[in-house]
Amino acid sequence: MAHRHLVQVPARPAAYAFEPATTALLVIDMQRDFLEPGGFGESLGNDVSQLRRTIDPLRRVLAAARALGLTVVHTREGHLPDLSDCPPAKRQRGAPSRRIGDPGPYGRILIRGEYGHDIVDELAPVPGEPVIDKPGKGAFYATELDGLLGERSITSLLVTGVTTEVCVHTTVREANDRGYECLVLADCVGSYFPQFHTVGLEMIAAQGGIFGWVADSTDLLAALGTATP
Repeated sequence: MAHRHLVQVPARPAAYAFEPATTALLVIDMQRDFLEPGGFGESLGNDVSQLRRTIDPLRRVLAAARALGLTVVHTREGHLPDLSDCPPAKRQRGAPSRRIGDPGPYGRILIRGEYGHDIVDELAPVPGEPVIDKPGKGAFYATELDGLLGERSITSLLVTGVTTEVCVHTTVREANDRGYECLVLADCVGSYFPQFHTVGLEMIAAQGGIFGWVADSTDLLAALGTATP
């Protein structure tokens, strides 16, 4: 059971307070296609180390969340094998032979059930942790996420994953519109483009936290260490 204790984390633009019982850790798209050396992301010329640096801090956050009994939800971006849930506006991006559904280093690119579509071993879900398969950038679009969180009375989200400016940002914006309070962990989200990562985080915390709050995982872990039943 989650501890019923208010936790306060130093954050931008101000301290972020949450109750573990009504908080979920959201782990967005930590998939092999995006993060593994030699995978799809790297085949496009990206530096996957920019994403892989998130694995160790996120692993520590995941362990702490599990120890406290927080709800943990993983997401995976991908599509049905027949691509019926992938609109042309998304499918026709990128060079031919390197598009969604094409053969890739770890199976068909971003296709559900393929090796590359699944989550990296270091952050593998444990039994009982929901895994949301999403066809879009945002975790709320065409998924059961909102209903799942509602069933568990979740009102606060600790947001991690990749990439900062795309799936993380889209999800935080969707969550904000639905009334969730989001804390984005700066060292547990990443982008292939460092400048996008930096500006993406600034956009979230701007104007008094227009989309949410931003903090380092070390500050979260320190605050969780003070939580008592």
